[in-house]
Amino acid sequence: MKFDQPLQAAKLIKRYKRFLADVELPNGEVKTMHCANTGAMTGCAEPGSTVWYSTSDNPKRKYPNSWELTQTKEGHWICVNTARANRLVEEAINKKAITELQGYSSLRTEVKYGSENSRIDILLSDEDKPSCYIEVKSVTLLEENGQGFFPDAVTTRGQKHLRELIEVAQRGERAVLFYAILHSGIEKVSAAHHIDPDYHQLIKEAEQAGVEIICYKAVLDQNELYLDNCIEFRQTS
Repeated sequence: MKFDQPLQAAKLIKRYKRFLADVELPNGEVKTMHCANTGAMTGCAEPGSTVWYSTSDNPKRKYPNSWELTQTKEGHWICVNTARANRLVEEAINKKAITELQGYSSLRTEVKYGSENSRIDILLSDEDKPSCYIEVKSVTLLEENGQGFFPDAVTTRGQKHLRELIEVAQRGERAVLFYAILHSGIEKVSAAHHIDPDYHQLIKEAEQAGVEIICYKAVLDQNELYLDNCIEFRQTS
């Protein structure tokens, strides 16, 4: 995925009200921009980090600039725009870059499903096999020794999605939880038992029910993003 226009760099002053961030441009101007991330953004929003942002030509937008990437003082690249994750996975599937998700003739997005009135991120279909329901989550929380975790805050929405995937698996269709690793420092992933124990327990139940967990890491810089290689998911006790 290449950005429509080259991203511009600024220095992060602060993120606030969940959806806003103030940055300082190279010329000293302070600008407020949109932050498309509802999570805690732990380690992704440290003041003084480099922010890479895009600019919309939509005249109706109050904040035309969007925070896309963080480049940390340690040299890590992080995609903080969670809306990019679904597009990255969709693009990778279409390019046959995800080995585990090949062999389907149809791809649809945001399809209604489930007893809790959800929308699946990606639905793959083919006449000769069961449909494949894919829920995409972006992973940006890095702790020690390359260990990544999801979620970075308690997620009742994420718990709901796991329950829906369990139902899919139980009725004999294919259910996939896809972790898009959007932090260059993450080398392995686990459910964050220390942050959301209910989600952690549901992950165990999901695996027992037959839900597949697939993790792919992105290559990131200010020019493009793409999913490159499969990495390990480690279940914790």
